[in-house]
Amino acid sequence: MAFSTAGGGSSSTGPKMNVTPLIDVLLVLIIVFMVVVIEQRSTGLQAEIPQQPSPTGDPIPPPQRTIVIQIHHAKPGTEHPQVLVNEESVEWDRLRERLRDIFAIRVERIAYIEADYDIDFQDVADVIAIARIAGVDRVGLLTEDGKHVPMTG
Repeated sequence: MAFSTAGGGSSSTGPKMNVTPLIDVLLVLIIVFMVVVIEQRSTGLQAEIPQQPSPTGDPIPPPQRTIVIQIHHAKPGTEHPQVLVNEESVEWDRLRERLRDIFAIRVERIAYIEADYDIDFQDVADVIAIARIAGVDRVGLLTEDGKHVPMTG
């Protein structure tokens, strides 16, 4: 006894799933993930490389740890106050260059400012601004008793 199905065709031609759109979506996702991974490449650690010794063979003396910028009253006939960096007199116009040279080889970029008691604060603010432009990260103010008041920013 034989049964026949409507349509007379083979039963193996049932509904089939179209996978072409799924493959397209997967290819797009693979490309997106590749771009994200490339953009998030990790960088190496920052390292301080030791400097070569001087050509004469003399060892390079280590830099002083504390940089103190002293501001004193202006000499008669000058408009800017007298500035000293670690007891070394520096002209006002060359202060930024001198500080940049000092802090170019230093890892710790901290400077302290010591000013006469009755110096105009605008001069102190100008020195702070010059120091920040020259590469000083942190500036502290020294008080009369030698203690420091740290400032950031």
